[in-house]
Amino acid sequence: MKRGLVRGLLFLAVCAPAVLAQNFFDSDIPGNVRNNQYFVESVRLTNLAQEALEFGDYDSSALYAAEAFRYAQLSDEYVALQLRIRETGAALNTARTILDWAEGVKAQDRYPNEYRQASTAWEEALDAQAGEDWDRAIRASRRVINALALVEGNIYFVGLSSSEEGPALAPPVSGGSVLPAQYTIRPWAESADCFWNIAAKPWAYGDPHKWRIIYNANRSKLPRPDNPNILEPGIVLDIPNIGKEKREGMWDPNRNYTQP
Repeated sequence: MKRGLVRGLLFLAVCAPAVLAQNFFDSDIPGNVRNNQYFVESVRLTNLAQEALEFGDYDSSALYAAEAFRYAQLSDEYVALQLRIRETGAALNTARTILDWAEGVKAQDRYPNEYRQASTAWEEALDAQAGEDWDRAIRASRRVINALALVEGNIYFVGLSSSEEGPALAPPVSGGSVLPAQYTIRPWAESADCFWNIAAKPWAYGDPHKWRIIYNANRSKLPRPDNPNILEPGIVLDIPNIGKEKREGMWDPNRNYTQP
């Protein structure tokens, strides 16, 4: 009976580390990140716990299981940190790409205020990265992108590509003749939402230069109506008609749209 009770208790202790360590396995994470030193040690200790249990050494099995659990937690923390670092690198790469583009079109001469804001934010992003302040680095990178969003000729869809290595152009959509009449602002990390980018969406106008149409229709909803660069997640934007297109309902991420 004692053996059965210990087996039951140790089943949770031995299996829990494996469950914890597998939390990120379905994500797009490199193998060397998933199978890090903490995870490897967790697996080794789990095996020792199982072996000790089979030999009836319940005390050793419990100790091994506890250590396996601890290393599994360390593995999860390590993976989460690596993901945050990668997200920060992607944000910095995007900001740097757009800043380079802006310099190439002489934005520093044509848009001195915007360029100065972007440059200051870029220096802050680098400083934050060096100090391992990942959240601050991402926020500063966002300010670089926002500051240059209104520079004429900016054709970037400021989101991250599937590899999270840099900016990607807005993909084409097809199917469906009714376009959305409303759009809810999403968190920056998953959408890079700003008026410029939203106007560039094929289901909006397919033209980022029409951003002012959306901005003017929604000024009263903004935290600072005089500043189109400040958008907050959860704000519901109206997408006005500019032609004969038909619009109704809220934008659906699972639906494909096409301009008539």
